[in-house]
Amino acid sequence: MADYQKMYYIMCSAASEALDMLPAVAENESVRGVLQLALLEAEEIYLSAEKNE
Repeated sequence: MADYQKMYYIMCSAASEALDMLPAVAENESVRGVLQLALLEAEEIYLSAEKNE
């Protein structure tokens, strides 16, 4: 069975690191927004799945 907890951690850690590396300039705002929204959505899915276990 796939280890979704490990996959979530790896992917979200990488996205968070990428956000930290992106300079906070206007050209990067749309990219930053996409990554931040994806992190929030993934966290919500992960947390709701934990509650249902």
